[in-house]
Amino acid sequence: MNDVPETKIRKRRGLKWVLGGTTAALAAAAAIVVMMPATAQAAITSNSTGTNNGYFYSFWEQASGASMTLGAGSNYSLNWNTGSQNVVAGTGWNPGSNHTVSYSGSWNCNGNCYLSLYGWTTSPLIEYYIVENFGNYNPSSGATKLGSVNSDGSTYDLYKTTRTNQPSIQGTATFDQYWAVRQSHRTSGTITIANIFNGWKSVGLNLGSSFDYQILATEGYQSSGSSNVTVSEGTTTSTTPVTSVPVTTTTTSSGGGGTGACTATYTTTSSWQGGFNGQVTIKNSGSASISSWTSKLNLASGQTISSLWQGVNTGTSGTVTVKNAPYNGSLGAGASTTYGFTASGSSSTAPTATCSVP
Repeated sequence: MNDVPETKIRKRRGLKWVLGGTTAALAAAAAIVVMMPATAQAAITSNSTGTNNGYFYSFWEQASGASMTLGAGSNYSLNWNTGSQNVVAGTGWNPGSNHTVSYSGSWNCNGNCYLSLYGWTTSPLIEYYIVENFGNYNPSSGATKLGSVNSDGSTYDLYKTTRTNQPSIQGTATFDQYWAVRQSHRTSGTITIANIFNGWKSVGLNLGSSFDYQILATEGYQSSGSSNVTVSEGTTTSTTPVTSVPVTTTTTSSGGGGTGACTATYTTTSSWQGGFNGQVTIKNSGSASISSWTSKLNLASGQTISSLWQGVNTGTSGTVTVKNAPYNGSLGAGASTTYGFTASGSSSTAPTATCSVP
């Protein structure tokens, strides 16, 4: 079992916890580190991290009310009640990566709970969740949706939140949280993590250059429940989305009396069987600031937009009109902004985009 600094397990738990703020009790509870024997069937009731049967494990709770048992291989079971306030536990790897993960087992939730692939990166410090299932509270509530990605038989909606001066694996810090919330809930399956990471990247959410730990986690916030989960390296199937080589098409148009002009650059950021993610960069190519722009996105036959972010679209197929959203603000000379979308259909014929200003 590997000893780790106490800051490695000091962190907040749950987006509802984020929106409601933290308490001094969290920092106090997180400061307790007791390393447990790395043997099968070891009961854990105090905050700890380590290795068991070659797999990394982590157990954290805000107050007493939960118990984790390490089984054979990567298996773990967790039981918790409302006395724990907030608990998260799981097994996986340290460091994590963008590999493919398979998991199976049972997960029983009474209240606000998550079943997630959970981890951290550093440089910069990022906390991320790939949420496979949740109870009576959607962890994306209150966050702004940035896009979506199709992977492993479902759509994952993508979000970002920011934590300011909160507990982390590096002590008290300010850091971003990345969320991918699966629309079709499940308690077993395969997660092609690279697809989610690429989805985040396509909407401007870049992970850190170094991975810290990564676990298939059970989390409960002011709730009760139980889980029994086994995790392993998975195998990607032929129907799993794969990253494509970006295809870029640029079309330029201008307007606005000679001083206002813009260009539109389209890029396919990722693709999979039956769909793809695209991004259009709008650049002010004129000599004066522009406060509004209109982009024409020309989709090929069979391509249909299912979601679009950082812009307001009219239509979902054929020629789609996209205007800057109210929060985009004005663009100074030479400045740029982007809008992105998820579409069904083949990406073999890349869409084209144009831009004009009033």
